[in-house]
Amino acid sequence: MCTLCTWGRNPRCSHSLFMNSTMGSSPVCLGEEAKTSILYSYKHGFSGFAAVLSESQAARLVDWPGVVRVVPNRILELHTTRSWDFLHLSPEPSNGLLSLSRFGERSIIGVLDTGIWPESESFKDDGMGEVPSRWRGKCVEGEKFHASNCNRKIIGARWYIKGYEAENGKLNTSEVFEFLSPRDAVGHGTHTSSTAAGALVANASFNGLAQGLARGGASRARLAIYKVCWATGDCSSADILAAFDDAIHDGVDVLSVSLGQAPPLPTYVEDVLAIGSFHAAGRGISVVCSAGNSGPYSQTVINTAPWIITVAASTIDWTFISRITLGNNSTFVGQTLYPGKHHKRNYQIVNAEDIASSDAEDSDARSCNTGSLNATLARGKIVLCFQTRGQRVASVAADTVRKALGVGVIFAQFMTKDIASSYDIPCIQVDLETGSTILNYIGDTRKPVVKFSSAKTILGKLIAPEVAYFSSRGPSSLSPSVLKPDIAAPGVNILAAWPPASMLSPTSRPVNFRIDSGTSMSCPHISAVVALLKSIHPDWSPTAIKSALVTTANARDEYGLSIVAEGAPYKQADAFDHGGGHVDPNKALDPGLVYDTGVSDYIRFLCSMGYNNSAISSMTQHNTACKSSRQSKKDLNLPSISIPELRKTLTVSRTVTNVGPVNAVYRARIEAPKGVHVNVEPKVLLFNMTAKMLSFKVTFRPKLDVRGRYMFGSLLWEDGVHSVRIPLVVRTVIDDFYTVA
Repeated sequence: MCTLCTWGRNPRCSHSLFMNSTMGSSPVCLGEEAKTSILYSYKHGFSGFAAVLSESQAARLVDWPGVVRVVPNRILELHTTRSWDFLHLSPEPSNGLLSLSRFGERSIIGVLDTGIWPESESFKDDGMGEVPSRWRGKCVEGEKFHASNCNRKIIGARWYIKGYEAENGKLNTSEVFEFLSPRDAVGHGTHTSSTAAGALVANASFNGLAQGLARGGASRARLAIYKVCWATGDCSSADILAAFDDAIHDGVDVLSVSLGQAPPLPTYVEDVLAIGSFHAAGRGISVVCSAGNSGPYSQTVINTAPWIITVAASTIDWTFISRITLGNNSTFVGQTLYPGKHHKRNYQIVNAEDIASSDAEDSDARSCNTGSLNATLARGKIVLCFQTRGQRVASVAADTVRKALGVGVIFAQFMTKDIASSYDIPCIQVDLETGSTILNYIGDTRKPVVKFSSAKTILGKLIAPEVAYFSSRGPSSLSPSVLKPDIAAPGVNILAAWPPASMLSPTSRPVNFRIDSGTSMSCPHISAVVALLKSIHPDWSPTAIKSALVTTANARDEYGLSIVAEGAPYKQADAFDHGGGHVDPNKALDPGLVYDTGVSDYIRFLCSMGYNNSAISSMTQHNTACKSSRQSKKDLNLPSISIPELRKTLTVSRTVTNVGPVNAVYRARIEAPKGVHVNVEPKVLLFNMTAKMLSFKVTFRPKLDVRGRYMFGSLLWEDGVHSVRIPLVVRTVIDDFYTVA
């Protein structure tokens, strides 16, 4: 068992001295048994260590003087370029807008992921200046990774496997394709790193699709790589905490973390991402995390600590299509990422249910679930599959058809712009109406046939952004008074760098760029914007930067319509889908006002969560004594107000800091959530040389006509130039609302 232990403020010598005593050895500092048992000694951002202990040793450790908390090791998971143009972030000034992406050379983005493929063109350092003198990181060598693989773009690289191996045993690279080094064998880390800070690469494409200029949002920023996840998909919490500790010491400005743990969520005092990010934020480092890929279901959002920027995924205005032609000359359009050339010939098409294997359930065959098809009947045919409650993934259907020796699949599903990957056979995604029409054709035709055209890139003809179907939704299951996610960014069909050694399928050829989707892809978009803002406003705190992003985000799409959230059915997006809205990097540069928060505010928040003094002291590394009166979560100075239970009139306080013109007059405008009276006092904020920070109160009073449902609104402060918007989320309840007679 691998255990994380927090230990006052003692150095590593004390850790080993303690370990010797726990194991029954003589109390001599750095005994051999203690050396081998301790995996990491955390000393830069916080004091503690990770060690391999038996259950009895862990139990003894809990009672040892000076030990304030023992937390079991956990395994976290990864969350799997037009997007920057779509965000109007140009490499050159245009239309009067400042080219934000030209900034950032002094910003350092740390990426906790699967490593990096340093030979990619996205990580060349042409024209970059010297590494910032404040940088204290290292380029740690390993298997097929040398110091020479670092440059003025990749300025540091470390790898962490002790926690992983303590949990899973030695990683055998002869059985699993992996490198015991910062080199990326999976592709995930290379993709996210290049999305955030990749250099400009002309004529990039995924086998001809999405061809154009590939670049990261902060293409001049530096990268520091912390490999904490491995080819099995596992990421050890002990390794993650060690990476946070090193990153704080190394001097990163931003940490991009596209991973997390699905619900049920650990408490903030036990969650290594919350702990590591708390200490990073306390040292001025913004931490950006993915919201998770468990949408569109409510309460699935992860990484919900208020000091983290939690990112939802949205679509952009491109897609990739293929034309479907039936034997009766009817034509339809479907989405596909199949990179091969489609044979312009007719193939027999069959309904999956008609070729089910003898032991398959009807619903499994209908959706082409694993092992559900008769290979004799599928051989050489195109198979029509329909999503079901139990199987809604097109790539699963494609793999099933391929293994049954079929030559292609049409997958009918709910409408979504997220296109599944298929590399060995064509996989065309259509909506349920089109699928039903094709099914009727099959039933009415003696020898039904179909043919596909080659895939084609369609640009600028889609309404966007929309919140992606898979993007996890709020409210937070841990602290619903903290609105999550915070913001949305492009995370669907994102083109970015890929290791050529990471084969997409056994028969596919190597690629240098790949199209992928997930909140893992949206996270580095925000990380890049944060790096740019940090380079222009180096004195802004992580919470000020977060506020700038949230309060300037767009709740409307490119056509001025309310953003839509994919789902079943589609609906108008709300704050549980996208937080403040869709990121607008140029507006975030000049937000006018910011809602700032400090470490002491977060400690009061932890007290309000009901954690005991020792647990909070363990997390914060400071002696904490919560006041006896229960402190309210509602007054944490966030750029949002979320009230999960409004039973009677309630007043909430907020403070804003003027970061715009010294003399400014802001007036309040309220869009009240349905069923709630909302009043703001004062209604006018006057800023000048002496009044740079002003507070206001928002009073909520429930009506009687709406109970038990979350309702959404907004509060805007406007001065004629800036519009500073925060979401309002309120659920009105009565004491006996949930009583069942």
